[in-house]
Amino acid sequence: MTNSTNAAGANQTGLQNLIPRPAYAAPAAGKFRLAPQAAIRVDPPSADLVALAGYLADRLRPATGYALAVVPADQAPAGGNILLATSGGDPALGEEGYELIVEPAAVRLWAAGPAGIFWGIQTFRQLLPPAIESLQSQAGPWEIPAGVVRDWPRFGWRGVMLDVARHFFGVEDVKRCIDLAAYYKLNRLHLHLTDDQGWRLVIESWPELARTGGATAVGGDPGGYYTQADYAELAAYAQSRFITLVPEIDVPGHTNAALAAYPELNCSGIAPEPYTGIEVGFSSLCISKEITYRFLDDVIGEVAALTPGPYLHIGGDEAKSTPPADYVQFIERLQSIVQARGKLMVGWEEISTASLLPSSIPQAWASDVSKKAVQQGCKVIVSPGNRTYLDMMYDENCPLGLHWAGYVEVRDAYDWAPADLVPDIPESAILGVEAPLWSETLHTIRDIEFMAFPRLAGIAEIGWSPAAGRSWDEYRLRLAQHGPRLSALGVNFYRSPQIDWI
Repeated sequence: MTNSTNAAGANQTGLQNLIPRPAYAAPAAGKFRLAPQAAIRVDPPSADLVALAGYLADRLRPATGYALAVVPADQAPAGGNILLATSGGDPALGEEGYELIVEPAAVRLWAAGPAGIFWGIQTFRQLLPPAIESLQSQAGPWEIPAGVVRDWPRFGWRGVMLDVARHFFGVEDVKRCIDLAAYYKLNRLHLHLTDDQGWRLVIESWPELARTGGATAVGGDPGGYYTQADYAELAAYAQSRFITLVPEIDVPGHTNAALAAYPELNCSGIAPEPYTGIEVGFSSLCISKEITYRFLDDVIGEVAALTPGPYLHIGGDEAKSTPPADYVQFIERLQSIVQARGKLMVGWEEISTASLLPSSIPQAWASDVSKKAVQQGCKVIVSPGNRTYLDMMYDENCPLGLHWAGYVEVRDAYDWAPADLVPDIPESAILGVEAPLWSETLHTIRDIEFMAFPRLAGIAEIGWSPAAGRSWDEYRLRLAQHGPRLSALGVNFYRSPQIDWI
């Protein structure tokens, strides 16, 4: 872009630059200026709203230096305040919807429940200058253009998946991913916890899964695993950001790490060597052994007990070493185990070949097989590899990633419609969208950020924003304004040549 630094700065805030694009936004005259003496008012002063007000105050403090007080709505000082209220929130906006009114005298955020307040806070943050996200003191001024936003999500499932099995990422790295996902209103974190290369969660009834199975990673890199306390900490942190944790225990294939830890799960009874490559489809639990189902009941039971959300992902993909008839039998039996443990079964699209409960959820990624699940009354998560797989290289010069599904530039990740993935799956059967990030080539949080951003912001918009009015030509201008914002957040993002970055 040719605009000067001052002009660029002037363009970096405003209702027209929000991502995801809100359902309704109208500018008004004037600006609200955040002042040091401002307070965050809560109505009612419930534990949820006080916690959300504290979250907002904590977010604003590093850059502004302001110690914003959190007070009941009727006790705030006059002028320049921020109201967070569920009293009077519009239930028609749903539990995640919100209404934000910015006037020169005050900011008022209403929602029917705390989730809507949280998503409205993310909009409020984006209306402030990008420097508000800095962890170091900035000069300000902290002004917000006046206007009205009424907003609610298009889909209920707006997810990102992180593969911690191929390479392991610690608790703080996952928390970082949660915070960045929440900033763009994503509400599911799917953790791929097990694969051929590593088992990443302690299962107390089968301790060698983590001790032996967790010791390896792709390329012989160091392994690692989460204790159950670590996992509970991540689940609670995700909850505090209104993100539901979806754990994945990938079976019956992708199980070399488990077979190496417990050879009795292999039909031969012989432990395979630990695996550090990236090929798929060579491993399988022994479908005919009863110990397999005792193992699964124990594992699913412990994971379900640790997981506050309603979902448990069982993988089910690329089970090339499991005969098709055995695979169907296995999925149907596993579905009963998951159901008995009080969870809804999620699995990759291959589970659609089995007889599924309407509450089970296939995740479409490479074919049209999930339409078989829709015919059984199921709803589908849409994750096309050539659009949403964040481990795909941006282009042939990308230093990270793979390209088996093609190259996925920023426009590819944004310029598509979920209902177009499979012609026989109507939008009414789509639960939402999810962007998987596999970690064969990723080693650090900086690698994760580079592959996820800015593509993840566009996929988040597909999940949240109305289809009407959404276009690449318009979106790329808004995304350009998020360059300084991502930089202030410390994100190592890919500066796509498709975007005229500010």
